[in-house]
Amino acid sequence: DAADHPRRIHSLHGYFLRPGDSNHRIRFAVERLRDGHSFSARRVHAIQFGKPILSMITSFQTDAGGLDHQDPMPAAPDPETLQTVAERFAGIEHPTATFWSQARAIDLRHVEGAIYIHPWGQRAAQQSVWLKAIGPMPDDPLVHAAVLAYCSDYSLLEPVLRRHGLAWSDPRLRAASLDHAMWFHRPGRADDWTLFTQTSPSASSGRGLAAGRMFNADGLLLASVAQEGMIRLKES
Repeated sequence: DAADHPRRIHSLHGYFLRPGDSNHRIRFAVERLRDGHSFSARRVHAIQFGKPILSMITSFQTDAGGLDHQDPMPAAPDPETLQTVAERFAGIEHPTATFWSQARAIDLRHVEGAIYIHPWGQRAAQQSVWLKAIGPMPDDPLVHAAVLAYCSDYSLLEPVLRRHGLAWSDPRLRAASLDHAMWFHRPGRADDWTLFTQTSPSASSGRGLAAGRMFNADGLLLASVAQEGMIRLKES
C-alpha cells in the first residue's frame, strides 16, 4: 500500500528554460514515467503564458536500509550569533536591500558576510550560510524537501561572485540559473537551522558552476546540490 510505504523524493534534475513571473499563475504538467518496485519517476514541466519555463525529472524511492556514511559537517558559528538580512540592511535605502530584507520566507544568515550590495571578505570561491523557514511548518516530509529545494537556489551562485569580488548590486552583472540538480540523502526539517556550504570549482564561457551541501544543526548531511548559472558582466 503506497499510503503505508510512501516514496520520498531522492533526486531532481531540472533546466530553467525561460524567465518566470511570480505575479502570474504557473501550470505544472506531470508525466508518470515509471513506477517500479522501489523507485518512481516523474517528468514535470512548469508552463507560463503557454510556454515551458522549467523542465525537470524527479525520482522517488521507498525507504530502505543499506550502506551509510557521510562527509563531516564543517565548523561554523552559531546561527543566532550572525546578522539577519534585516539587521544587515538596517538604515540602508537601496532597492536591493528592500528586495532581500522584506517579505522573505527564509531566514538566511551568511557566515562570511552577505554580498548583496558590497563585496565582502576574501576573494574565495566558497561560503556558508545558515537558513531556515521563517515560521513553523507541517510535519509532511515532502513539504520540507520542497522548501529545502526552494532554499537551495537562494545563494548557490554566490561563491562564483565572491571569487571575483562582485556583489549582486553590480550594474554590470547579468545572472540567471541554467540548470539545477539536487540529491536528498536524509529527511530534515526546513524550519530548523540548516548549514548550506557552497563552493565553485569553475567559471568560464559566461557560466559558473557551484556545488553545495546541506547539514542540519546536529551535523547530519541532508542533501547535496549542484547548479550552473549564466554569469555575465555587461560592458560599460
